[in-house]
Amino acid sequence: MAEVIVALDLPTGRAALQLVDRLPGLRWVKVGPVLFVREGPALIGELKARGVRVFLDLKWHDIPNTVAEAARHAAALQVDLATVHALGGRAMLEAAVAAAGALRLAAVTVLTSHTAESYGEAVGRDGDAEVLSEVVRLARLAVGSGVGALVTSPHEAAAVAEVAGPDRWLVVPGIRPEGSEAHDQKRAATPREAVAAGATHLVVGRPVTGAERPAEVYQEICEAVS
Repeated sequence: MAEVIVALDLPTGRAALQLVDRLPGLRWVKVGPVLFVREGPALIGELKARGVRVFLDLKWHDIPNTVAEAARHAAALQVDLATVHALGGRAMLEAAVAAAGALRLAAVTVLTSHTAESYGEAVGRDGDAEVLSEVVRLARLAVGSGVGALVTSPHEAAAVAEVAGPDRWLVVPGIRPEGSEAHDQKRAATPREAVAAGATHLVVGRPVTGAERPAEVYQEICEAVS
């Protein structure tokens, strides 16, 4: 059974905690850069006190020493999962893994907001790039560097699952239940589709946080992947 991670993409820590309290059985939450910059490490403590596991999604991409120190401090906060960019390279990834201790690191391959054209433009490929081959290439680099999880869109999840092997988590954002808007996600899928492709952890944000009855939506997603 895949785990469902609710992305707390909300304007304040108070709103985030109120949502957490409205979701019975919640096991995982994601804290991104907007909420973390606003609320700081204190929010992590509040969430841990509620018994949920925390995915800190700051997508570190910096010199090896800086990323290693960030991982070390996140581990001290008892964060359970944190992201690094595979594009940071082997030295950065290995330094982060060495510093992380029990904290599991997830390497981001290609953001789900990218199309082939936008990614190609970003990396200097004349405005176009083969996203799948890039995702697989970065996943192999990350696996060779010792990370414990990989982040990929549902469209490349099956290929990345083969690279990851049975012991690494496959974290898949861009999850949209049937009938939900894709918003700025360019490579999205339903929960069942993502699990069928090999996802072990599904990241769901606006379909839950923007729902009139978030507990019902959350429960429906959990049932869909159980």
